[in-house]
Amino acid sequence: MSATLLAGAILASGVMIALAMACATLRLLRGPRAQDRVLALDALYVNGMLLLLVFGIRSGTTLYFEAALVIALLGFVATAALAKFLMRGEVIE
Repeated sequence: MSATLLAGAILASGVMIALAMACATLRLLRGPRAQDRVLALDALYVNGMLLLLVFGIRSGTTLYFEAALVIALLGFVATAALAKFLMRGEVIE
């Protein structure tokens, strides 16, 4: 595989992920219900994590991969807490 093809694919994937982040942000701002906003926030952190992974592949450093792992862990906990809050009205029982 040529290096130019790989660089073009990485650039195209970064642009597509950025567009997906823009769509998720739009849904976060315009969501008619709280459930839509939570789902948009979930999609936003997953897209942010993927964008960091693309940057990590492009630059070749492992710092981006560690940051993506932290974002994934914190995003999962935040989504679970928001879902519990929407269902029961409290997070800590």
